[in-house]
Amino acid sequence: MSNPETLPYRRTMADDLARRLGEPRRFLNVVAGPRQVGKTTLVRQVLADWPGPSVYVSADEPSLRDASWLRAQWERARLLVPADASDSAARGVVLVIDEVQKVRGWSETAKRLWDEDGREGRDLRVVLLGSAPLPMQQGLTESLAGRFEVLRVPHWSLREMQSAFDFSLDQFLYFGGYPGAAPLIADPVRWRRYILDSLIETTIGRDVLLMTQVNKPALLRRLFDLGCHYSGQILSYTKMLGQLQDAGNTTTLAHYLELLAGAGMVRGLPKYSGQAVRQRASSPKLQVFDTALMSAVTGLGPRAANADRAYWGRLTESAVGAHLANAAFEGSCELYYWRERSQEVDFVVRAPGALVAIEVKSGRAGSRMPGLEAFDRAHGATKLLQVGGDGIPLADFLSMPVPDWLRT
Repeated sequence: MSNPETLPYRRTMADDLARRLGEPRRFLNVVAGPRQVGKTTLVRQVLADWPGPSVYVSADEPSLRDASWLRAQWERARLLVPADASDSAARGVVLVIDEVQKVRGWSETAKRLWDEDGREGRDLRVVLLGSAPLPMQQGLTESLAGRFEVLRVPHWSLREMQSAFDFSLDQFLYFGGYPGAAPLIADPVRWRRYILDSLIETTIGRDVLLMTQVNKPALLRRLFDLGCHYSGQILSYTKMLGQLQDAGNTTTLAHYLELLAGAGMVRGLPKYSGQAVRQRASSPKLQVFDTALMSAVTGLGPRAANADRAYWGRLTESAVGAHLANAAFEGSCELYYWRERSQEVDFVVRAPGALVAIEVKSGRAGSRMPGLEAFDRAHGATKLLQVGGDGIPLADFLSMPVPDWLRT
């Protein structure tokens, strides 16, 4: 088993952060992503190689943190900044604040302190880590606009899980890409409890419900379960409300789905139409960010899941969708589905200069792809891809970064 910290992709992200910190002080560095994908490990790796002083603190403690706590940590780091800027040790001091969104009033305080350092010429380089999407985004856009640069850390890919934990393709499809859970896969019952308790419940309970105004927490939890059970399927918001047996409105449901998407759990893919208004009004296609969530919520064991061909087909399509959704989270592309009358395309990926339609097949398939052909006639795709069946092998598609598939 390889050391996860030495994986090429994670190493590239660490090198990117180290490069940003090594530049003259320009921006606050924000490291964002779902829980348990290695944000803290990545930052600690950078600090281990940092040539100058550093301070690491975390707000993820039982006691409440407030602006005075944040200022005290900032002052602690300021004391390490050399008074003489020509000093050879003046390589910059790094301050890392983990789970910063849990500090009350964090963004206003960070703005004031960051601006003070700029006015006084103090070379303090700051890294903020966060996993709660809405509080982080609101704080950044409302108080810190123009002062930050984001490094997004996605779920682990097939190639990373193979390199670090020797996962097979089938293991990745079922157990997904959470490195912390990987040592438990020999005991699927224990693995499932870990995913449910330490990952799903912690994310919903601490990152979404406690940090965001949610008037119907039970509805949000049921919506997450629905997203896992119906990943890969198109459901109107009206049908979702019927499945959830709730008298709420579709606006509330759409908002909750956005919260779950921001937490890296489940999102709704809009229909591709070429027109933003029609995309927003479309019925979403539910998509998990990691197939581990499907496996844990549905409760099917690995053997039962593999034996159920219909379910395994949905798991396969969801693994492809998760690969694409994580690329969209990083900012590499935009992700949609397409359906017109009886013709449908599983995924449509748009990036500058690229419009790629993707069909997923879990078994053998003929050479004709009517959905892809219809989409091409309607929208002029730059590339048509079939994944699985007689097309691109599933393992090959999942092992290659999405931007590589978008190149013509």
